[in-house]
Amino acid sequence: MKRKMNIRCALAALYGLMAAMALAAGVNIACAAESAQSPWVEGFNNKVRLIAGRLESEKSATFAGIELQMPKDWKTYWRNPGEAGGIPPEFDFAGSENLERATVLYPAPHRLVDPKAGTNIGYKDHVIFPVRVTAKDKAKPVALKVMAAYGVCKDICVPAEAALKIEIPADATASPELAAALATVPANAADPAKDPALQRWRIDDADGKPKLVLEVKDPGGEGADAFLFSPDGLYMPMTKKTSDAKGAAVFEVDLTDGIELKDLKGKTIVLTLAGAKGQSETNIQLP
Repeated sequence: MKRKMNIRCALAALYGLMAAMALAAGVNIACAAESAQSPWVEGFNNKVRLIAGRLESEKSATFAGIELQMPKDWKTYWRNPGEAGGIPPEFDFAGSENLERATVLYPAPHRLVDPKAGTNIGYKDHVIFPVRVTAKDKAKPVALKVMAAYGVCKDICVPAEAALKIEIPADATASPELAAALATVPANAADPAKDPALQRWRIDDADGKPKLVLEVKDPGGEGADAFLFSPDGLYMPMTKKTSDAKGAAVFEVDLTDGIELKDLKGKTIVLTLAGAKGQSETNIQLP
């Protein structure tokens, strides 16, 4: 396949030189647009692979992507799987070569409601988890190896594993797929033109049942959602929207639901907001 691609590019370049310099430049761009990808690894009702490349807007950084494809209406989980239980994804990069650091990024998830099983947090049908890759020696390729463990579910949840590997060249080309996936990753600095943002928060213990109250502004209008994650591995209850009008939403979190307020004292929790036009992420430091 690689030999055929080289021949095709060479012929196209030759034709371009004969036709016009402008056409030749266009052919060179097209031939350079090949981005790295590994073969699919197929499992029960899912397949997974690695892709890799750069962004046109951030050419100094290299990214990989863990791409998971499922049948229609099947789902996988976010890092907090939700109140109905589930298997949050885990990624191990041991055995990689020329890798200094790999940071997994999580696209903004969705609230997945099952009338029988309860509410989960995750993704349906397809997702790409971007990975920011830092090489030890930026002049050399990175041999990225990933052991991925995750769950895929419809009526029941099935644990899955896959061993993946890809070589990322030092001069990796742009990847439209990774650019699209990274556009759905919540930013720490919200764009006021499109991203929902936390305005205020407080602990309300007026009735003896403490709850976390989150006031959110969403320039995208109604429909924002909020999700919590604990870097310390604590269970985080689902948020409940109590009002939503003209881009201003209020969420409440019952801090007696599977957790106690005393367990959260001094802890940081991560708030992910997903709106109609954008997404953002904020750390909340509890007193």
